[in-house]
Amino acid sequence: MSRSASYFSGFCLLLWTLLGGSGIEAADQVLVTMKTDAGDMLIELYPDTAPVTVQNFLNYVDGGYYNGAQFYRVVRADNQQQNKIKIEVIQGGLQAEPEDLPFAAIEHESTELSGIRHTDGVISMARDEPGTASSEFFIVINDQPELDFGGQRNPDGQGFAAFGKVVDGMDVVRTIQSMPTDIPQGDRLEYTSGQILVTPVIIHSLERVQEK
Repeated sequence: MSRSASYFSGFCLLLWTLLGGSGIEAADQVLVTMKTDAGDMLIELYPDTAPVTVQNFLNYVDGGYYNGAQFYRVVRADNQQQNKIKIEVIQGGLQAEPEDLPFAAIEHESTELSGIRHTDGVISMARDEPGTASSEFFIVINDQPELDFGGQRNPDGQGFAAFGKVVDGMDVVRTIQSMPTDIPQGDRLEYTSGQILVTPVIIHSLERVQEK
């Protein structure tokens, strides 16, 4: 293990010990580490308040399905002129059709139910209709209330299912958000035009932090 990897693992375990002061009991949290081409992140999940969404995410984590997945889409101020409601996120996942995924889509746990708002660093599930979330997720940059229940980024007003937060590595998230994206061709902009990374960021591993 490299010195940087060893330091990161040590930091994870130290943070796990100290989590009791974060406002949610440590027993009600799960920590996962994400290692990417752009750097590492430490993410805490909240199974006590978003049990269905956290369990779905952990099914993919524990099965190794995210190892080799990608961050492929970033949304920032300069690339969403076609989107009426503006947000800032990076999005990743398996980019697979529903029939090719190992698990069924899950019921929608809105922010009204969980109480987890889309503040800076929060991780949440991408979806189309409510109840279609599966493997795709996004990480929020800055506070994005339009992604909460009642927000209008999705016209149905149900918002998205937040279930955890990046507690170390937001510099990595912002680095990914700033990477070059595709240049739209022609006059018509699709919903994600200009938001697809020229070079996707590989997720090498996504694993639980094991308590010792």
